[in-house]
Amino acid sequence: MKSPPRFKLAATTLDAPDAHELARFYRNLLGWPVRKEEPGWVEIAPPEGSAGLSFQTEPLFIRPRWPSTQREQQMMMHLDIEVNDLSSAVEHAVALGATVADFQPQDDVRVLCDPAGHPFCLFVRPGPSA
Repeated sequence: MKSPPRFKLAATTLDAPDAHELARFYRNLLGWPVRKEEPGWVEIAPPEGSAGLSFQTEPLFIRPRWPSTQREQQMMMHLDIEVNDLSSAVEHAVALGATVADFQPQDDVRVLCDPAGHPFCLFVRPGPSA
């Protein structure tokens, strides 16, 4: 029996009106270097080389709405980003251009939107139970 092909997630790609502008935001937020850059396309990844984020310019980009409504562009995905201090991480993200979403469904998670409107969540991973 032939073994299945190997699959490895290389990146998640976000569309934006300006790939370079959105990549700059996430590069500054995550501290990841640029792996590849060309017109309308940027890839960033952690230094250890695991899966990263890619950004492509989409001229017909429509800003997603959080929370979703039936009459506006719904989010298709969101990023979950683990942090070590929720309040300072939110401050840092806002200083870089993120906005805090009006709707916050959980007390221990903060939903923000990047400059292009993609929602992302910041959270602190709970420690082991005592």
